[in-house]
Amino acid sequence: MDSSEFFGFLAARSSVREYDSTPITESEINYILSCASTAPSAGNLEAWDVVVVTDEDMRLALSDAAFGQVHVEKAPIIFVACANYVRSMSRYGERGILYAVQDTTIACTYMMLAAHARGLYSCWTGAFDEDEVRTVLDLPQHIRPLVLLTVGRGRSPAMRAERMPAEEHVHNEIW
Repeated sequence: MDSSEFFGFLAARSSVREYDSTPITESEINYILSCASTAPSAGNLEAWDVVVVTDEDMRLALSDAAFGQVHVEKAPIIFVACANYVRSMSRYGERGILYAVQDTTIACTYMMLAAHARGLYSCWTGAFDEDEVRTVLDLPQHIRPLVLLTVGRGRSPAMRAERMPAEEHVHNEIW
């Protein structure tokens, strides 16, 4: 893939919140998780974990925790990306909390792009009640849920969201 193909691949991805009921295959799940495992991480500690949720009742409970967002319930699978503080704090102390958050978001980004590479749609969902998600998934205290990544087959939005030009984000040397 050359650089223009790569840019086209990235530009073609968008958040999709409408899915059909076709299940995601084990092969697709394994591919997505394998891609996440290639993500860079602080000290190569991979301070992230993921809970894979396909059960209908669990998806409904996570939708409730996500303030009733319907796509969370309707997606055939949810990858709940979680920061594992203990894994990074064991080496980096308090700074390990930040590294675990960074590791998790990078791994989840890789999962989102892996889904896109397989022709699947996804939506990064960050609006949810952490304590409720923690209860639904029976998460240990040192695990923090950061993202509900919904994945499925659906239809691409008719219009893509406008994006700011890259130069709007850039500051050279100083702010």
